[in-house]
Order: sequence, then structure tokens, then C-alpha cells
Amino acid sequence: MVAFDLGAMLGASQNNINQVQQIAVNLLEPYHNHMFTLYEGERLEDMVQSIRNNGVLTPLIVQPSSNGKYEILIGHNRWNASKLAGKETVPAIVKQGLTAEEAEMYVIESNIMQRGFGNLKLSEQAAVVAMRQDKMFSQGKRTDIIRELQQIEHPELAEKEKKDASGKKSRDRVGEEYGLSGKTVSRLIRISKLIDMLKEEIDSGVIPLLAGVQLSYLSEGTQETIALLAEQYKVDVKKAEQLRTTADGNGNLPDEKVEEILSGKSNEPQQPKPKSIKISQASYSRYFSKKATNEEVSEIIEKALEMYFMNQEDDSEKGKVIATFPDFN
Repeated sequence: MVAFDLGAMLGASQNNINQVQQIAVNLLEPYHNHMFTLYEGERLEDMVQSIRNNGVLTPLIVQPSSNGKYEILIGHNRWNASKLAGKETVPAIVKQGLTAEEAEMYVIESNIMQRGFGNLKLSEQAAVVAMRQDKMFSQGKRTDIIRELQQIEHPELAEKEKKDASGKKSRDRVGEEYGLSGKTVSRLIRISKLIDMLKEEIDSGVIPLLAGVQLSYLSEGTQETIALLAEQYKVDVKKAEQLRTTADGNGNLPDEKVEEILSGKSNEPQQPKPKSIKISQASYSRYFSKKATNEEVSEIIEKALEMYFMNQEDDSEKGKVIATFPDFN
């Protein structure tokens, strides 16, 4: 099979930095911070069949790893499908000397370009927004990488995009770029701070987004306890808010307190509700005039009860009694 010569397509760029070569599948490994879900089911099966029939048409982008292998920046699904298709090698472009920022850009921007931001899981959107919000992302470098990816993934659109980009003004606000409100951006950034187990619960809808925002202020240890108990108890917004307000300044809560809140139980003693009794109209008329106010009647009853219980040998039955009276007004 003849390797796809991307370098020729790009005009044999300086030093052939985009030259395609065949790399053994077993020499490739996933990107160390890859947060995107790989294809499954029918979509994966279609890709495997396509690679069996036609090979890998679009090269992967990788960078050298310290262990003698290559770390995948773009093409995790193609690599996974190639293994299932029984391929021994895949076409790839090796990027040398990338900074951590540049490598991260390749991973993020390629996933957005291929799947669309709206099709990402909530946790994936959160990761993208959080990284884009980080000032480490250089807008100029990011624009260059996006154009390169467009040439690789969709060469027929590269020239059109180049013309369109010249007349566009760069937008620095992440919300505007992805069509999100500022409030939604803030919430997604909070979701990115959750541990992976809770992110999975957010993606599946078991834990509501707003509840996840509250939980993100808790420590990792407390989040781990919540994730384990989420299989047993429902985690809603109200409980999440209670967990956050009850935690200490570092977001920590004892495990037993977490379970107490999630279960809806409380170890605090319940204050007994005062009993309420009614006085019959006949008794009321016998002892009180119609002109007596409720305050006056209450005072008289209180004094009478005090005298009564003082005369009892056993005063253990004392209790608080609230009397209600007929309305003569």
C-alpha cells in the first residue's frame, strides 16, 4: 500500500514536517490526558469494516514518547479500529518538539472538528471549555493548528476556510465561540473539577448538572464517597447544596455525614411539636367573659396549670400546652 503523501498535498512544507510514514500499531499509545470517549457499537463496526476494505485514509498525528513509542494526538478511533481490523501498521504524521500547549490543542480541536461541540458529552464539553478558558491557549497558535487540521481532514475545504478566516475577527470569549451563555460556561468549568466517577454520573443523567456544580466545591475524597453512595441514594440539587454548605473550608465531610445527608436522615434530635388543645365553648363561657382577650385567657390558664402541677406529687408529666379559644370577635 502506498503511503498517503500529505507533504505533497501541503506543498512539501519546510523540512517535510508533515510527511506521512507507516508506524507499527503496537508502537502507538493513547494521549496521556485523553478525555474523549472512543466510538462503540455500530459506529465502531463501520469504521473497522471501512479500514479492512480501504485502509486508513486519513493519517494519525502522533508525537514521540519517552519510552520509545509514539503518543497519539489525533486518531485514537482509527488506531482502535485498525487493531480490531488486524492491521499491523497505520499511516501517521510524527510531530517533533511540540509544547504541552500545542499537543493539547491538537487533541481538543480535532475532536471538536470531527464530532462537533454539541455532540460531546457534558464532561467532554466541560473539559474543552475549561482548557479553552485557560490563558495558556494562544489564539494565534490555535488558529494555525485548526487550519492545519482542516487541510488534513478536509483538504477540499481548506482554501475556502482560509479565505473566510481572513475576514473574521477573533473572538476571545469561549461562550461566544461555542454558542454558550456565560453562566453555562461557568457551570461547565465547575463540572471539569469533578472526579471521573461523578463526571460519568453527570453524563448519564443520574446526577443533574446543577447538583454537579455544587459537588465540584467538595474535596476529592468527599466526592469519592458521594460517587460510591450515589448507587444507593439519589443525589439531587437540594442534597448537593446541603453537602456543600455543611462541608468545612476545604470541602471535606466525614463519610457518615455524607451518607446522613444523602439518605435524608438526620441524627439531630427532633424538637417536639407543641400540643394543641381546644376548650369547649361551654367551659370557656363558664370561666371567661366574652370581652377577655386571647392573651388574658392564656395568662390565666398558664397560672392555673402552674398551681395544678405544683400540687402534684409527681411532676414528670409536665409539658407545654397551647390552648386555642373560640373566636367571639
